[in-house]
Amino acid sequence: MNRRKSIKTLLASTGVVFFMTQCGKPQEEYKLENISDCSDLTGLSEEEIAKRKSLGYEEKSPLEDDNCNNCQLYLPPTAKRKCGGCQLFKGPVNADAYCTYWAPKV
Repeated sequence: MNRRKSIKTLLASTGVVFFMTQCGKPQEEYKLENISDCSDLTGLSEEEIAKRKSLGYEEKSPLEDDNCNNCQLYLPPTAKRKCGGCQLFKGPVNADAYCTYWAPKV
């Protein structure tokens, strides 16, 4: 009985692993490291572009003292990433930009 149960478990887990690796492969993940032009949204899905708009993202902040550069959610450029990013959505973010979810750095 244990041998039969072990074989069933092995076959079931093999099927799960196969399904996870072969079926429904996701599109290549969008990474800021691959961006050279910080205004280029190529590679972002329509959903991600819509998400940016729904969060009120603007390339230039309408408020003098509130911009991405002093926002808690901003991911500044690094040695590997030419462009900044945001914790709320994918894609490049201008340091002088703004969205309605701006939060002061602490």
